[in-house]
Amino acid sequence: MTGGLPGAGLRVGIVGGGFMARTHAHAARAAGAQVVSILSSSPERTTAAARELGVEGEAGSLDQLIEAVDVVHVTTPNRWHFEQSLAVVEAGTHVVCEKPLATTAADAERLVEAASGVVATVPFVYRFHPMAREARARVAAGGIGRLLTVRGAYLQDWLLAASDENWRVSAAEGGASRAFGDIGSHLVDLVEFVTGDRITRIAARTQTAHASRGGQRVDTEDGVALVAELASGALASLLVSQVAAGRKNALTIEVSGSDAALQFEQERPDELWVGGREASSLILRDAAILSPDAARLSLVPSGHPMGYLDAFTAFARDTYAAVRGEEPSGLPRFADGHRAAVITEAVLAAAASDSWTAVPSVGVPSHEGVLR
Repeated sequence: MTGGLPGAGLRVGIVGGGFMARTHAHAARAAGAQVVSILSSSPERTTAAARELGVEGEAGSLDQLIEAVDVVHVTTPNRWHFEQSLAVVEAGTHVVCEKPLATTAADAERLVEAASGVVATVPFVYRFHPMAREARARVAAGGIGRLLTVRGAYLQDWLLAASDENWRVSAAEGGASRAFGDIGSHLVDLVEFVTGDRITRIAARTQTAHASRGGQRVDTEDGVALVAELASGALASLLVSQVAAGRKNALTIEVSGSDAALQFEQERPDELWVGGREASSLILRDAAILSPDAARLSLVPSGHPMGYLDAFTAFARDTYAAVRGEEPSGLPRFADGHRAAVITEAVLAAAASDSWTAVPSVGVPSHEGVLR
């Protein structure tokens, strides 16, 4: 491996030119890859994105981009994910596709099947916080005893006001689900990843705070509350909102067992709360005391904060390591993106039917409890 980084020597192309394109470009470079080409929605936007991100190559088409690179990162609006990712994998090129993998579970399943010969990943990057991995390791080792309950939330406020506009509020652009498809997918992925358990059925309510935004009709939800049952019999209570005043990116998961409880907060990523009946404690990130997989992701000394970009970079590193033929633990593949799409559709179905809805079993859990 040239230069010691998994991405060394790999050529990366990015489709899209917004915030996520910047995030992917940063992560790709930090993982050692070269970002050599970019394609946005028009020649003018492609030129602007190339200038902003310092990318020399400006692709005139997706085919042209694919021909120039080893890995394509798809960061476009949701409705383009299926079509663009399918073109990439059918060309035999490795791909990273932003979530949701597709706007329907059926299309997500088609992508899983089409991508069987390449590395195809989805950036569920909150898996890559060392303390989230530490929680996962402790659960797997029996550290909390028998899993009893899960409490989780993902709260933001960027769409709180009726004047807040975004293409995601339209189902035609973003898919039938917005709040859950956009951020709830991260939450349920982390629930199943940390617990090694599966959500089997759901009861849910959705909420739309504003009927219109800036004259545009809103046909997607702003918030979702749900109760879920897991395969083990554990119960989960989950809340997702993009209209929670004061909350910027408050992703929290608490797993409670017969012996202990663990809580991870994305906004305090260097900490893991350990709850016990007699006493509770706060574990601070320190590679010397963490499980091997958590220590592997702890790239700077204790006391030096790690955050979102570090987690994203770790995801890129593991994706490129897989391209090199390695099998990194916990790498979210297209099957995980399909799993999130299946759960999202079950949430909408449960809310519409006002009844418990079964979540189809898709994907095969590995011995580590990772969905593949």
